[in-house]
Amino acid sequence: MTAIVLIGPMGAGKTSIGRRVARSLGLPFTDTDKVVVRDHGPIPALFETHGESHFRALERAAVVDALTGGGVVALGGGAVLDADTRADLADHRVVLLTVAPHIVASRIGGSDRPLLAGEDPLARWSRIYAERRPVYESVADVAFDTSSGPLAGVVAQIVDWIQTQPQEDS
Repeated sequence: MTAIVLIGPMGAGKTSIGRRVARSLGLPFTDTDKVVVRDHGPIPALFETHGESHFRALERAAVVDALTGGGVVALGGGAVLDADTRADLADHRVVLLTVAPHIVASRIGGSDRPLLAGEDPLARWSRIYAERRPVYESVADVAFDTSSGPLAGVVAQIVDWIQTQPQEDS
């Protein structure tokens, strides 16, 4: 079954927008970070106790299950770093959500995101986004910016894009 997959940096709105896109299309919604938290505990604790590589393995398993289930799937910001995940995305419709650094600052402020710990969160976010952006762009079919306007506008654009794309179930 083909999924609609939302990718992008931390704070781009993948969960909020994904939930609304799924509702608009009458499809199930899965957030892979939330699946990892539900099954294994808080992500900051996983990073602290077991390290990032352990978290990435748990994330990969959640991604495989979510893509198999179809619907609308929001991936964690770093999920596309896994080569197998990137290969899997070729069978799905992939939407890249982008956001400007000056906008994301208010979205990530005060968060407990492990990759932003230990230094200026916006500087770290900007560096991570710059590193990952080519990967995001290489797997995305389309991109939408979430920096301005109501989320409902982005949701409507994504729903319109999905409804004009031929459905190719595998």
